Amino acid sequence: MAFGRRDTFLPGFATAVAAARRRGFTPVIRGAGGRAAAYDDGCLIFDEVMPADGSGIRERFADDAHRHAQALQGLGVDARVGEVAGEYCPGEFSVNARGRVKLIGAAERIVRGAWLHSSVVVVEGAAGLRAVLEDVYSSLGLDWDPGTVGDVSTESPGVGVEEVRAVLIDEYAKRYRLTPATIGEPELARARELLDRHRVEP
Repeated sequence: MAFGRRDTFLPGFATAVAAARRRGFTPVIRGAGGRAAAYDDGCLIFDEVMPADGSGIRERFADDAHRHAQALQGLGVDARVGEVAGEYCPGEFSVNARGRVKLIGAAERIVRGAWLHSSVVVVEGAAGLRAVLEDVYSSLGLDWDPGTVGDVSTESPGVGVEEVRAVLIDEYAKRYRLTPATIGEPELARARELLDRHRVEP
């Protein structure tokens, strides 16, 4: 359960953390903005880390959302860009299905000289995410509509995480030259040093 930093200032934050743990979700504080969002192994996290390139944040959100919607359309999903009324972690550039349920949410973190744009695609398991989000949002005192939690596999039966990963990569390959790579030990060591910033103590 990735909480936004704004969530940590709400009176019900400790109760929300406990509720997430009861549902089997590990609470963390994410660096990017937004409200609480739940992830599990039925979700695909798609991150872009780029040097500052002069583009604006709204432009990046809009471009990525339309790119993601186009990828899902290739899987037979009626994917559209726009906030669904009452959605969790609301955003103008969410990707939804049929204008009814949220499938993809995004957040961004900007530092000097670079930016991270992080998207969460709910591929399967919407029911489990809905249950924990109901508990967490109730604890935080945030109003939302649980019926807005959707997943790709409901919209296009038989589609799994690997199929979604493939169409997203194909979509990005139209814009960038992609080269497979791995994260090295120096990056992993630095990540371990930063972990405490994101942990939520019991």
